[in-house]
Amino acid sequence: MLRQIRSLLAFAARPGQHRAADAAADAEHRWVQDDLLPAGLELTWLGTSGFRIAYEGHAILIDPYITRVPVSDLLRRHARPPSRPLLDRWLPDRVDAVLIGHTHFDHALDAPLIARRDGAKVYGSRSMVNLMQLYGEAELAIELEPYRVYEVGPFAITFVPSVHSKLVLGRAVPFDGDITCEHVGALAPSAYGCGQVWGIHIAVGGVTFYHQGSADLIDHAVRHHGVDIFLAGIAGRGFTDRYIDRIGRLLDPKLIVPHHYDDFFRPLDQPMGMSLNVDLAGFMDEVRHVSSDLSVRSLAPMTPIIGGA
Repeated sequence: MLRQIRSLLAFAARPGQHRAADAAADAEHRWVQDDLLPAGLELTWLGTSGFRIAYEGHAILIDPYITRVPVSDLLRRHARPPSRPLLDRWLPDRVDAVLIGHTHFDHALDAPLIARRDGAKVYGSRSMVNLMQLYGEAELAIELEPYRVYEVGPFAITFVPSVHSKLVLGRAVPFDGDITCEHVGALAPSAYGCGQVWGIHIAVGGVTFYHQGSADLIDHAVRHHGVDIFLAGIAGRGFTDRYIDRIGRLLDPKLIVPHHYDDFFRPLDQPMGMSLNVDLAGFMDEVRHVSSDLSVRSLAPMTPIIGGA
């Protein structure tokens, strides 16, 4: 906790300098040429912890968060429903499934409307099922069984029990517990309880991904070793002991793609900003300190990387 307080004070003293360092690290490590993805596979970062993966005419979403909530809505506990025009603008193509790692608003808010629009199944926790029921879409909700392999087109998907980083001074998870509202109008950002947390393993086209939406883990729960691409949520990692060392050793990834370092209160049509004190540049240094063999590449929001292109 003291380390995080010192880090926050250092950021507050020179915010422009820190943001410039993050922007430079982002540019230096930008993924511009593919040598890992099979021909035709598309990987798109949607901002925050959201991703779209498409292959052979099928597509899945992970933690899509397109309807951005202004920080004023969070502070005033003002409910903001998902926006169909924004979803149609930024995610115009139908998807087969939506995978939700946990149900904080910046991971789960848009899932029910995407499911309704596309007839897509939503895979998540009991908390996610509760959210789908609020929208009258319970039949599209799949409550997860750990380690079961779910097949969606060419995708083989496994959910791994995990935990959320303790962002409240290193002692508690913000907005913990399940979503328990009884009507949609009460869904202020703080009503999106975290629920059960999952790591998500995806095998498709001969490559494997592992998505971690929050920077913590249950070591003995991780069963996948030798992952090709680790989609690493890095917000809150300072509250997690040796996060990069532990997850890197367990997954042994060929490539790390960081996410959840952008300003997720900022609309997608604005230039990307950096989230408060997530410290992307520091993350790059931490990875190098753990192992010089670990490769890191960043992605530009809404810009697909296409295998074989």
